[in-house]
Amino acid sequence: MAKFYYVYVLQSRRDTHLYIGSTGDLKIRFEEHQSQRTVSTKERGPWNLLYYEECVDKHDALHREKYLKTTYGHRFLKSRLKSYFIGVTTKAQGEREFHYPV
Repeated sequence: MAKFYYVYVLQSRRDTHLYIGSTGDLKIRFEEHQSQRTVSTKERGPWNLLYYEECVDKHDALHREKYLKTTYGHRFLKSRLKSYFIGVTTKAQGEREFHYPV
């Protein structure tokens, strides 16, 4: 059986910010994010898994992760997840927002 690598996008339920990452085991990595065992995301949890891609090569997954973190990658995600983000609003302003990781 082939080993797969994943590129994924999480959205914070706390403030709607997005986190983009990659891993060899999506289920375990998501559980790490949810249980605050990941330094880079522990202050923004809990998380929703919005999107993921499966790659057969680790190098491809890392390359795709880097791309999704670029301006062009953000545009791709915004377009790909457009129907999801139509319903996302902030409580304070009542406006739709789309946050990307820095």
